[in-house]
Amino acid sequence: MHVPVLFDEVMTALRPRSGGRYLDCTLGGGGHTQGILTRSAPDGRVLATDADAEATRRVAALDLIPGQDAGDQARLQLRQCWLDETPALVRALGFLPLDGVLIDLGLSSFQLDEPRRGFAFMRDGPLDMRFDQARGLAAADWIDQQDAGELTRVLREYGDVPHAARVTEAIWAARPIRTTAQLRDVVAKVTKTRSSKIHPATLVFQALRIAVNDELRRLQTALPELIGLLAPSGRMAVITFHSLEDRIVKEVFRRESRDVVAQVGFGVQEERRSRVRLVNKDPIVPAAEEVAANPRSRSAKLRVAERLQDGEGASDGASEGDR
Repeated sequence: MHVPVLFDEVMTALRPRSGGRYLDCTLGGGGHTQGILTRSAPDGRVLATDADAEATRRVAALDLIPGQDAGDQARLQLRQCWLDETPALVRALGFLPLDGVLIDLGLSSFQLDEPRRGFAFMRDGPLDMRFDQARGLAAADWIDQQDAGELTRVLREYGDVPHAARVTEAIWAARPIRTTAQLRDVVAKVTKTRSSKIHPATLVFQALRIAVNDELRRLQTALPELIGLLAPSGRMAVITFHSLEDRIVKEVFRRESRDVVAQVGFGVQEERRSRVRLVNKDPIVPAAEEVAANPRSRSAKLRVAERLQDGEGASDGASEGDR
């Protein structure tokens, strides 16, 4: 089984209960999904989605509900679906309202450790990086179709790559680049990271993966829609691993937790009540013991928001620590 990050913290945040409906938007290895199923027994239900078809096939073969019978099997639905497509899927299935939503934006160990997926470079494989290998451009083709300015922007904004323009020039000169080892070696020749513990290609691979899968736009689109599908007191928990992801979650949660009152002359275009309260003002991070046991968890941050009653508003629903 894939080791789920911040497992206990996520279970505490979502408070799975019998009879609840829960959406796991990033199935991965199934660890969080199994935890929600176990804690919502005997009749809590989970809809688990992932853009990666291999994730849904792999988890479907697992015994997530030991000793399950036909009734237990109905508690879990698996679907291949991009994050920004999940609100439409939830509505189409009538899986409403939601008592909890989980979004874990980290890569699973299966993706990182499989060379043919192209997410990592420690072992050579095709330069792919797509979550859904049936749609979109592989990273190798994406690079070929961009101009130098766009590639430089992606490396700088999504990866904070030192000397991004110089890296772009090296990639351009080496094209076509078809494997992870080719890209790793090209980058290593022209740049180095600020930390000796991080390979210089790590940030380049991160930036390309985000661009290839359009991850930030999908997150920005999905969050407000999914908040709207939560039942009163339902919670959304989001685990990020990148500063840009965390910034999007932080800004959406803050915006959704504030009342906006139109005032003449102040340029406010809308008047609305807040829809959530912030459960944790500061992000929850893994304990030292978890990082030691699972180094891939070290950059994880968990933010949690709780849906308010319609019309309740931030001034009525915020806890003392959130005001």
